[in-house]
Amino acid sequence: MFNLHTRRKDSGTPACTLQRDAYNHCIRDAAAKPVKDVLDQTGTMLCGLDEQTVTAHRAQFSTNKVTHQKKQSLAQRVAGAFINPFTAILFFLALVSAVTDMLFPALSLFGSTPEDFDCLTVVIILTMVFISGVLRFVQESRSGNAAAKLLSMITTTCTVDRKGHPMQEIGLDEVVVGDIVHLSAGDMIPADLRIIEAKDLFISQSGLTGESEPVEKTPACSPDTDCAITEYPNIAFMGSNVISGSACGIVLAVGDNTLFGSMASAVAEEAVETSFTKGVNAVSWVLIRFMMVMVPLVFLINGLTKGDWLGAFLFGISIAVGLTPEMLPMIVTTCLAKGAVSMSRQKTIVKNLNSIQNFGAIDILCTDKTGTLTQDQVVLEYHMDVNGRDDLRVLRHAYLNSYFQTGYKNLMDVAIIRKTEESEAEDPRLVDLSEHYVKVDEIPFDFARRRLTTVVADKSGKTQMVTKGAVEEMLSICSFVEYDGQVQPLGHALRQKILRTVDELNAKGFRVLAIAQKSNPSPVGAFGVKDECDMVLLGYLAFLDPPKETTAGAIQALREYGVTTKILTGDNDKVTRTICAQVGLKVRNMLLGPEIESMSDEALARVAETTDVFAKLTPEQKARVVRVLRESGHTVGFMGDGINDAAAMKAADIGISVDTAVDIAKESADIILLEKDLMVLEKGIIEGRKTYANMIKYIKMTASSNFGNMFSVLAASALLPFLPMMSIHLILLNLIYDLSCTAIPWDHVDEEYLKVPRKWDASSVGSFMLWIGPTSSIFDFTTYIFMYFVFCPLFVSHGVLYNDLANHFSGAELTQMQIAYAALFQAGWFVESMWSQTLVIHMIRTPKIPFIQSRASAPLTLLTCTGILVLTAIPFTPLGTMLGLAALPLSYFAYLIPCILLYMVLATSLKKAYVRRFGELL
Repeated sequence: MFNLHTRRKDSGTPACTLQRDAYNHCIRDAAAKPVKDVLDQTGTMLCGLDEQTVTAHRAQFSTNKVTHQKKQSLAQRVAGAFINPFTAILFFLALVSAVTDMLFPALSLFGSTPEDFDCLTVVIILTMVFISGVLRFVQESRSGNAAAKLLSMITTTCTVDRKGHPMQEIGLDEVVVGDIVHLSAGDMIPADLRIIEAKDLFISQSGLTGESEPVEKTPACSPDTDCAITEYPNIAFMGSNVISGSACGIVLAVGDNTLFGSMASAVAEEAVETSFTKGVNAVSWVLIRFMMVMVPLVFLINGLTKGDWLGAFLFGISIAVGLTPEMLPMIVTTCLAKGAVSMSRQKTIVKNLNSIQNFGAIDILCTDKTGTLTQDQVVLEYHMDVNGRDDLRVLRHAYLNSYFQTGYKNLMDVAIIRKTEESEAEDPRLVDLSEHYVKVDEIPFDFARRRLTTVVADKSGKTQMVTKGAVEEMLSICSFVEYDGQVQPLGHALRQKILRTVDELNAKGFRVLAIAQKSNPSPVGAFGVKDECDMVLLGYLAFLDPPKETTAGAIQALREYGVTTKILTGDNDKVTRTICAQVGLKVRNMLLGPEIESMSDEALARVAETTDVFAKLTPEQKARVVRVLRESGHTVGFMGDGINDAAAMKAADIGISVDTAVDIAKESADIILLEKDLMVLEKGIIEGRKTYANMIKYIKMTASSNFGNMFSVLAASALLPFLPMMSIHLILLNLIYDLSCTAIPWDHVDEEYLKVPRKWDASSVGSFMLWIGPTSSIFDFTTYIFMYFVFCPLFVSHGVLYNDLANHFSGAELTQMQIAYAALFQAGWFVESMWSQTLVIHMIRTPKIPFIQSRASAPLTLLTCTGILVLTAIPFTPLGTMLGLAALPLSYFAYLIPCILLYMVLATSLKKAYVRRFGELL
């Protein structure tokens, strides 16, 4: 009955849904039935299982081991750092280049000679990939080591009854379905249990449900089928722990079949494909498509016009390399690593580098309530008389009750003691109460009475009984009330007024206790429950888990950055509504877990758009809400710290946790905050958007610039009698340009850009390439015309055009003249390409007017200027001669400078037109 894995999977129904439904059915069935029936169904007896049955149950129902997320091997982590769609392109180009530039010359194939051997292209590409991969591997390894901790959610042993061996201590993984387990204070629950005996049993299951207050567990049958699984009072769950009392229970489910196990198994599954991964893959495919069009075109046009098909093939490969932003993996990784370093200064561990960009892209932040919005501690907000006025006498009596009781001091007792100590300065009557009174007797708390009584005596010997407890139970023992300073009978009208006041406090999310007292009760030694009568009601104690001081400001800041905050909590709706009101979160709509259970994904997706608060959720429901929001096109972050949050964190684009979270939550997280503060999220979002902005800057400006250059090369190769630029020139041009771009991760980002969530849009890369790229080609063509018809004839061939050289020269002189003509032409376009390609960085990096309204960072400005100077100097050096470039006359710059200025003006104008057409530049 309790082996969930053996249930048949109906076609069309997800296995996880079937398993969840089967589990829920089993738990509800066990909760509703008497102990004897549960014993029969689990095949056990109160004296425990015999060894034969233990073996059979272990084979039938599996072992008590929970599947955790597998740690990646070194090989997997290295592969993850080095292999992605874009590096695959680069590896392919490196392989082709190795064959054509190294293998063919080495073997003297296809007309190549050993003198043609050239490894520069391969070295450049592989160096870029290596640097990028090492950066990513080192950063993620450091983060992973900082965040990794062994799972310690459950103890390693527990106490069970086995036939002939009562109260036997066994290893946790030896527990099987049907075992009779004994629990006491401090124990972790080893499996999902049906309670069969209990005494004052309080269990904390905050990690499972998000509720900070311990819950009472009793053995009574619970036939209610409408409540959440975790609300059954006679079921205890693996991963929760015993706060006080003792109990005995029957094991219903073990290992992955438990509620805890199902959550851990969900965490161990493969993570969803995030918006970052989708975006990078989409951009890679855009570039691949451009290559698939451009490379064959260049190959065919050059082969047909020049007749050298091998040369055309090699030039086509150069075009492919030229179209590829070789530094993209390195720039992306550097941007992400720089963001991770910045986040570390904000006491934040980035486990997964890709999550930095996802951080900036989120437009919906889903967060648990307890400990995230709130302080994760119960605070005594009000200590009031029955008229609703603050009364230190109420606090004083509450302290006497909480301090002197010897049982488990729950969170409310701690809150009372803390509040009294903080208020000592306001009233001397609160000072040193523990020294002015001595305890005489006590009537412990029990769930039938739902109250606790202490009897104390002052130094004069006066005794008084002080009782606190649930309001209804307290009213049943009070005959009098202190009203306006006078003790008077507690009549029906006053009783109704008190109940209305308490209802109002409950509606605001407060947990309310009543406090009462009676002077000179029965003689010492004769106190008992019978004395809890004819008491005087003093007032109320109202408790709340208050919001953090920074929460309201953080939510407002997130709203200003375009991020909607949604609360997903297992807590009840009244408390949640109150906290939301206190932090300024408008509750447009509230959806409860039982309502979600009956909704289809389509209906939930529609409602989730306009719902800001989801309460009384199970862990699966949290994950489902996150999933439908993602499927609706949102980029979703989830912040939580409990076991119940792990599945939702896994389902989100980015999971955020804290260092005090349970280990499974930290396993699921991409980012771990060392301070549980929403204000850190604002800083993370800004950092993520800066990271994305600088990555997309590089992608768009480099892709468009390269496309413009290749477009120019395509046209020139068809029209010119020689290649406008050699393959080595293209590689060197790209290398120096890419090195200039290494400062982009440190570039400034306009404030306006950071205010809106940004998503990857591969189509915008394509449109940007087609729109901005050919702009440079206009000036490339003017440079072609100028160099071919004016400059080269003027300085090389005494006014003779290249095509006419054969009519004026012959032999070695003709060859020399042709080489010089091509060398000067290539040098001129080589320098013009670098100037235009590099300066356009400053045009494209911002939609504003460059250098005036928005300036690049100092490192970027310095590197781009250095790149221009270095490449401009190459034709004047021996290296330029080795590369086949000629030194340019200084008069060339009289053409170049106006040409570049006009190009910058045109690029700025087209940029403005692009923004008007498409809405944004980057």
